[in-house]
Amino acid sequence: MTVTISRLYNNYADARTAVSALETAGLKHSDISILVSNADKSYDEKTKTFPDRDLDGNDDRAQGAATGGSVGAAVGGTAGLLAGLGLMAIPGVGPVVAAGWLVATLTGAVAGGATGGVIGALTQQAGLTKEEAEVYSEGLRRGGAVVSARVADADAAKYQAVMDRSAVHIQDRAAVYRKAGWSSYDPKAQPYTTDEVTKERSLYR
Repeated sequence: MTVTISRLYNNYADARTAVSALETAGLKHSDISILVSNADKSYDEKTKTFPDRDLDGNDDRAQGAATGGSVGAAVGGTAGLLAGLGLMAIPGVGPVVAAGWLVATLTGAVAGGATGGVIGALTQQAGLTKEEAEVYSEGLRRGGAVVSARVADADAAKYQAVMDRSAVHIQDRAAVYRKAGWSSYDPKAQPYTTDEVTKERSLYR
């Protein structure tokens, strides 16, 4: 029997750390999915990479060349999962870069156009409650990322611990959003701008 574990992360760098840790712990690429906000336009569609993976304001490919390829090697390690990266626009969330088994479900939900379709995809396929799915969707809209992993029931505790290391504490984040006036997923919400994403991420450093 398998279960699905999902976690919200502040940005691509934190989510990529989680993916690497899952792989190191023995999980196959085919059992991992990643959704990353592209509100800040950080994804290079031509090369299918995030040139500034560590969010330090510099192109990591240039840094890798300058340091003998160490960063390039790190990027190469993501090829299995990220080879299938693609862009999609999710109503109420905005532009998202996605890879992995969850993509087909999300694509179908978005294409269906029904209000709550994305929430349905996250609750039915990503192991989330409706309340969690709404917070995850808002987290994506604000520049975050979601990693989902399909694991054997017997290994769930091990992989949950791995994913929790750099993850957002979802109850605390929901409280922050609601204190600022957010109430629930809105399929008509405007995507965040690059400046808004930068400001949002600065709150959680």
